[in-house]
Amino acid sequence: MKVMITGSSGLLGLNLAVEASKEHNVIGVDLAEINAKGFNTRIADLLTPGTIETLLDEEKPDWLIHCAALANIDACEENPEIAQRLNADLPGEIATSAHSKGVKMVYISTDAVFDGQKGDYLETDVPSPQNHYAQTKLDGERAVLDAAPDAIVVRVNFYGWSLSGNRSLAEFFFNNLGTGNPIKGFTDVYYNPMLVNDLAEILLQMLSKDLSGIYHMVSSEKLSKYDFAVKLANTFGFDAELISPISVEDMGLKGKRTNHLTLNTDKLSKDLNIQLPGIDEGLKNFFQLFNSNYPTFIRQMKKK
Repeated sequence: MKVMITGSSGLLGLNLAVEASKEHNVIGVDLAEINAKGFNTRIADLLTPGTIETLLDEEKPDWLIHCAALANIDACEENPEIAQRLNADLPGEIATSAHSKGVKMVYISTDAVFDGQKGDYLETDVPSPQNHYAQTKLDGERAVLDAAPDAIVVRVNFYGWSLSGNRSLAEFFFNNLGTGNPIKGFTDVYYNPMLVNDLAEILLQMLSKDLSGIYHMVSSEKLSKYDFAVKLANTFGFDAELISPISVEDMGLKGKRTNHLTLNTDKLSKDLNIQLPGIDEGLKNFFQLFNSNYPTFIRQMKKK
């Protein structure tokens, strides 16, 4: 299959392109130029009218995975119009064009569409976004499915090795703990983080099986961000005593964070007939990637 991936220099987009290129012909689309290894790239501004139509006509992909977004929560609070344009309006326009050309689309959403009051949310639970980022991603979900009912929408939370080396929470923990710097971990924010490489593999399975609609794609297990930091420290042999427990309420963040971002993954497990990876399995793979020099492989794609 030919796969087009937008946001191909980002944490998800780049790792997805690397994983997909093992079996598929991949075209990465991004504003940034990278030294891609194993896949081709196109530099393009998707906000320019007619750009997505031109790309689809010229590349003729079978699948389009839309990863590009404004994902920084505080930046979305400070720039609500830009967030709305990038996270909601643009995905709807891309879905309209892709659907008209018979291209199967995937939209990457977030676990943050819920209010975090109870956790273990099902796909059928009513979303209640608590910040502008989450609201625009929910608007994007609706715009995509309105334009392309056969599209896949996945609500995710992931970590992994990135182009810059500091894009994921796991890298933040790794970078600081590895150099002996003390850090803080939220004891009252619970989530299901999934290794981005595992996410990529499962997403490709979903496309191969031609699934559609909303799915929760996160780890099969939940834990606090503090406990995740401790597990990462133990996995890499770092000093877990460097991690101080703290409440998210004490941080004074601009965008409201929700406490129980855990999602139920039974629907995806059933439809793919698989067991989604747990926390320890994901961190083990994260550690193995480190030992195989995968972070260096990724960072060598950064354009100097």
